[in-house]
Amino acid sequence: MVPILLVLLLVLILFGAGFAVEVLWYIALAVLVLWLLGFLVRGTSASGGRSRWYRW
Repeated sequence: MVPILLVLLLVLILFGAGFAVEVLWYIALAVLVLWLLGFLVRGTSASGGRSRWYRW
């Protein structure tokens, strides 16, 4: 009975990790889209050039 419970626990842990990794991929994709949008719609600086929209 204990080995079956250990296997089921392992499956639940792996499924949870797989779900978390998939959620992280969606978050990374959303951040990439926001970064690209910010890169495309950045404003101009006072000297007429393109300004940086990020601080680093």
